[in-house]
Amino acid sequence: MADVNKKKRRQRRWWRTNLFKKRSGTGILMDLKSQEISGQYKNFTRMTPTDFENLLQRIGPHISKQETYFRTPISAQDRLAVTLQFLATGDSYTSLQYLFRISKQSIGRVVPQVCAALIKELQGYIKLPKTPTAWKQVSKIFETRWNLPHCVGALDGKHVVLQAPVKSGTEFFNYKSNFSIVLFALVDGDYNFMFADVGCQGRISDGGVFKASKLYQQLTENRLGLPAPEELEGCSMQIPYFFAGDSAFALSENLMKPYTGDFPKGTPQRIFNYRLSRGRRIVENAFGISSAVFRVLRKPMLLEPAKAEWVIMTVILLHNYLRKHSPNIYTPFGTLDYEVNGNLTEGSWRNEGDMTSMVPIRNIPRRPTNYCTKVRDEIANYFINNGTLEWQDQYA
Repeated sequence: MADVNKKKRRQRRWWRTNLFKKRSGTGILMDLKSQEISGQYKNFTRMTPTDFENLLQRIGPHISKQETYFRTPISAQDRLAVTLQFLATGDSYTSLQYLFRISKQSIGRVVPQVCAALIKELQGYIKLPKTPTAWKQVSKIFETRWNLPHCVGALDGKHVVLQAPVKSGTEFFNYKSNFSIVLFALVDGDYNFMFADVGCQGRISDGGVFKASKLYQQLTENRLGLPAPEELEGCSMQIPYFFAGDSAFALSENLMKPYTGDFPKGTPQRIFNYRLSRGRRIVENAFGISSAVFRVLRKPMLLEPAKAEWVIMTVILLHNYLRKHSPNIYTPFGTLDYEVNGNLTEGSWRNEGDMTSMVPIRNIPRRPTNYCTKVRDEIANYFINNGTLEWQDQYA
């Protein structure tokens, strides 16, 4: 009688559907590769076949699964391809399953696994300088390309919008009434990320994100290895090396921000704001091109915060990877902003339109110290005297 009353286990209708049985040998990536349609291949994966194969060799051992008697596992190539397509489009797992013949449940497991493998293998592509000499090399690019001496990086942060995380309360609820995590980054003068901090709750301000970061801790503990303050011609004091931030940050010895308010043309404050904004435009471009190529950043993410962090960090590392290996393909001429004697031509990434998932950080006023104010004033006066540009009054 006990056997009769035992609840019978429901048999599965299919081990897997016919759609997914036909995956092997029929993938779209294989079609593009076999037909040598390199342009379409690049549009599909956001990289060249060479770059794809290089990544596959590096992470293949970490993402490959053992073949069994019952079924053939999803290949490492398909795992990488579906992840790159998700990053490139932000499409739902449901839509991707028909393109790759992989179930949405499997894609939901594959994407985080591949992102974790990419982060592990590519982490060497993002690193902070550790010595005064290395920081001065960064500063040299900002000075020669962007006429911003002593600048050693451009800082910014963005809210990346999420679906409401489960049982999160108000931790991820930002001032725009969205749920988000914060991407905070430092970029060098050549559009490469030197530092990225992902995952701070959306309710925290830009300055608060900075103070919670490892970068701030190393800065306040004097462990960044920044060069000692040095003279700028005509200045009455030695000028510290600094990061260029926006109005959301607090003015400090090693972080310059714009003057608040409107100023008459030709005044030191107006010129300073113009010159600082030229340097800060680098981080805007880095965020812009990353989200234009990897469009998962342009839509609210239907992911848990931890998985969203992996996705965002993967995009940051892929940006640096492609900037190093295929800069002319990843960022061809005209993609990024460029200037000729102050005349700005905006990059094509700005034509993408407004993003709904990357929101600027809120500005919270703070009172700076007298020393920090004097440093900024000295730099401003330098810009209208010994450090002047003949065309700056025309565009400031």
